[in-house]
Amino acid sequence: MERPLRHFSLHHVGETELRVVSDVDEGVIPIVQVEEEVIRGYAARACQVPRCVSLFILRDLQPLLRRLPPGTRLPTGDAASLMERPVVNVYSFEDPSTCHVFVSRESMQRAGYWDDVLAIRGLLAHEHAHPMVESGAVLASRRLTVKLTWQMPEPRAPEVPRGQWRARVDRFLAELVEKLCLSAPREIVANELAIRSSFDAALLHLDRRNIANAARSVEGRQALVGRLGDRVRSGDLPRDAAALLMLIGDMRGYLDMALEVAAFLRAGRDAAARELEAGLRASVFPALEPETLTAYEALRDGYVALAVDATLEQLVEWSAGLVQALAAALRSKALQLDCRVAAAA
Repeated sequence: MERPLRHFSLHHVGETELRVVSDVDEGVIPIVQVEEEVIRGYAARACQVPRCVSLFILRDLQPLLRRLPPGTRLPTGDAASLMERPVVNVYSFEDPSTCHVFVSRESMQRAGYWDDVLAIRGLLAHEHAHPMVESGAVLASRRLTVKLTWQMPEPRAPEVPRGQWRARVDRFLAELVEKLCLSAPREIVANELAIRSSFDAALLHLDRRNIANAARSVEGRQALVGRLGDRVRSGDLPRDAAALLMLIGDMRGYLDMALEVAAFLRAGRDAAARELEAGLRASVFPALEPETLTAYEALRDGYVALAVDATLEQLVEWSAGLVQALAAALRSKALQLDCRVAAAA
């Protein structure tokens, strides 16, 4: 059953037509006002602003998910990850003159963004940057492919079953490599453009909030340690596998902050980068597996070194270097990762 619309309006922001559709009752007007500010901000810096923007402010993104044909490839992620995203920009690679920006109230509230105008500004500025950076290394990154295999010694106790933990490791490693090594150029360059286009204060505020959220989340990490320990003691999870899953969980949860810090460094905002990293070192990394910090530093440096005009061949080599940073961390838990990055035809 379709949800009733609560708001529909049409606005003209410079040369851009902004269409707003919402199925929520409150909080719409502040988001529309921020959206107008973001469009004006990019236009003032001669960026390629879309001629038509459709802004959907929805309770959640189920309406979008239902309308996506099977196998749809989104510019900023896959369909399975949509429900977790507070904002997503759906646009055509062939025609960047039109875009559709979706805001999820549920995801925004869960992250604490819904009533935070400056955080909303940062989110919208980042999403609008995506279609503007579709060239060079960003386009090349869309042609990267990966073949990933791994091996780990069998449990020393033969009575421990193989269980489903290996399937989880398969999935988690694929997610890590895709996010941190293959699609990373899209996030880095979009963030850098937003920072250079006067949205640096908004991005910095957003990242401060994300670090605060991360600091709260690591407080509950001990509960996961306890659950994995219970499975080890009950005999259905090898001890080495539990240690590996903890490291992978830490990497999945926090290594993406290297994307944020690197963007500020690339844009010459060193003080902001130092502030963010100091927060991570003080309130997040001490609670994690030590290999997580080492991997973070290697990724950060790799992201800073990314050339925006990198050829496909250069990007293959660059991404493979990032994979090696992840592989080095995983070797500490006896996992041998063989991950081959290549270019699709």
